[in-house]
Amino acid sequence: MTRYQRSVRAALSTAAALSLLAGAARAQEALAVVGIVADPGHFNPAITTGSHVHTVADSMFNGLVALDEDLQPVPDLATGWEVSEDGRTVTFTLAEANWHDGIPFTAEDVKFTFEQVLFEHHSRTKAGLGSVVESIETPDPRTVVFKLSAPHPALLRRLDVTEAPILPRHQWQDVADIPAATLPPIGTGPFRFESYDKDAQVVLVKNEDYFKDGLPYLDRLVFRVIKDAATQLIAYQQGEIDFISLEAKDVEAVESAGDSTILRATSGPGGGNCIMTVSFNLEREATGDPRVRRAFARAIDRERINEQVLFGQGKVAAAPFSSAIGWAHADGVLAGLSHDPEAARALLAEAGHDGGLTLDMVHFPTFNRYAEIMKQDLAAAGIELVSRPLDREATIDAIFKQRDFDTNLISYCNGVDPEIGIKRMYISSNIGPIPFSNAAAYRNDRVDALFAEAAAVEDTGARGRIYREVQKILAEDLPYFWLVETVRTAAHKASFEGFRPWTGQFAEEAKPVD
Repeated sequence: MTRYQRSVRAALSTAAALSLLAGAARAQEALAVVGIVADPGHFNPAITTGSHVHTVADSMFNGLVALDEDLQPVPDLATGWEVSEDGRTVTFTLAEANWHDGIPFTAEDVKFTFEQVLFEHHSRTKAGLGSVVESIETPDPRTVVFKLSAPHPALLRRLDVTEAPILPRHQWQDVADIPAATLPPIGTGPFRFESYDKDAQVVLVKNEDYFKDGLPYLDRLVFRVIKDAATQLIAYQQGEIDFISLEAKDVEAVESAGDSTILRATSGPGGGNCIMTVSFNLEREATGDPRVRRAFARAIDRERINEQVLFGQGKVAAAPFSSAIGWAHADGVLAGLSHDPEAARALLAEAGHDGGLTLDMVHFPTFNRYAEIMKQDLAAAGIELVSRPLDREATIDAIFKQRDFDTNLISYCNGVDPEIGIKRMYISSNIGPIPFSNAAAYRNDRVDALFAEAAAVEDTGARGRIYREVQKILAEDLPYFWLVETVRTAAHKASFEGFRPWTGQFAEEAKPVD
């Protein structure tokens, strides 16, 4: 028996034991088991955009708004809102809700969360709203008023549980170092925290006091950590898991089995409209040279990545912004970076590396296949790529705190508006130790100014023209290289209905089929 077979058997034995317990519970309560490939590490969704945290934590929290299947804002903790004629004042009426510890939710919780947490630690919200919101007023416990420096068309769609989860002020106000704190999660969401067995499972239970009448339907939601995707798939096929995110290569087999519902979405916990993106460390000599960055890009066969990693279910990125944001997308702006190993070699020689060059790449282990293909492509052009797969916390530390990398690979989720998921990657004020911020340490005053200008323009056509100018600059400067756009594919057993893969609160309406 090989080491791999032993590890698979051990993982399945553990899963089987847990499955027996789950089976007994199913007879008495509505239970769903969700497979996840990474331990969340913590349960504070307001300090990170990482999907490993949001996949679990978002079910315990709420935003002011939620997003429907068309990614349009609908009420959540805010039951309604009113925008002033000049677009600079937005008034929210809040729901009557309680925190999981029984203390009432109020406007002060909203004010505290934005001012003390989101604007300090959440890369997308800090970059997109930190300089736009002049003040947050709380005239009474059920009303919160955002005063803006200028109209902000993207505001409502960036206030959901993924972009702006609300935390309890009474739990966090006296915490000196919020990112380092590991407090038990207390939210207003459909599920409450029950237990956490690191690298094994997280158990949530129904919030009986949820402010949305009749929800949730499930009594218990269990997240089971199985880090190997193949092992997790076997557990799903054996009925030990009810909901799973699928790798592209496994979709056809699961669909053909006939006992599952396949769900596809461009968004999900952690963000949406994602592009697999190479970041170059612009503070290092080699990758600080635009000729080296262009050589790297010309060496990569992105069509091959789409076919061999995504099995044709994604698409080669045609611009720095996702094509799903059509009104802002600069289609074809990357045409000059097509696969050409000879051109890559010439650029390397011009940069003084005609004898070759060695670069490292930091990435999550789940991205190993991307790194393998790029390593092969780059070798043909004279670049040796040293793959450095690290666990999530080590990856974040190496990239955003220690800046110990030449290149890295990140799935940057663009969101439904450039203000939400894109701006944070490029503006110079977002360089720092915040996860999934400006990894390249890119600085361009013109790009900063254009993003600021676009944020205050209400006309979509005018905003689109500004963003297309931004993308032309980015394609020339090349602080990043945009590989492929990805689509999230999930599956759940046909014995369930109501899962919503496009939102962090994906199980809020899930239930067993009668």
